[in-house]
Amino acid sequence: MTHSVDLFWSFRSPYSYLATRRIVELTREYDLQVNVRPVYPIAIRTPQFFKDVHPLWIDYLLTDIQRVGDMNGIPISWPRPDPVKMNRQTREVPAEQPFIHRLTHLGIAAAETGDGLAFLDNISQLLWNGEVRGWHEGDHLDKAAAKAGFDLAHLDNLIENDFDGYAAKVEENQAALEKSGHWGVPTLAYKNEAFFGQDRVEVCLWRMKQDGLVAR
Repeated sequence: MTHSVDLFWSFRSPYSYLATRRIVELTREYDLQVNVRPVYPIAIRTPQFFKDVHPLWIDYLLTDIQRVGDMNGIPISWPRPDPVKMNRQTREVPAEQPFIHRLTHLGIAAAETGDGLAFLDNISQLLWNGEVRGWHEGDHLDKAAAKAGFDLAHLDNLIENDFDGYAAKVEENQAALEKSGHWGVPTLAYKNEAFFGQDRVEVCLWRMKQDGLVAR
């Protein structure tokens, strides 16, 4: 019997990016369906977060994601431009955001119409692997989407005239994330048990194996 797990994930989360390769591998190795459920990043959900967090938090984050990437052979560099527009000095997050809503809504449209996990995988590589600066320019997004099996223009057409509808779907995902027992990403939720963080993917795998998950 195919097992099903929900993946709560954000385009601005470095740990979401770092977890994706292993999650893709799991779908190839095991009889497993991953239900992609994109959410807005914490900076959008809680704009005050970066002003209230401990001053050492950001420096530690940058150090940690680099070493986790190095340890796992995953190249990582903070996206340019940042998917979330934020004043680095004041840590203010303006209401007007040119990128993150589109990216998140595209992720939902991809999950509804095809292999959402492949979309997250390829778009996050474009943003985070450091090979491209100006990921939003030219045909970078088009090529990444095509690699995942999608026509970006078609996805954009789905979301462009229904901002409120897709925003409501994001809210549903965020509510489901909290109902599973956590608020952060990446979180795998199996039978409403939350496994938060890229370092908990193997723990979720262990739980699913306990419940009969088998290799393909």
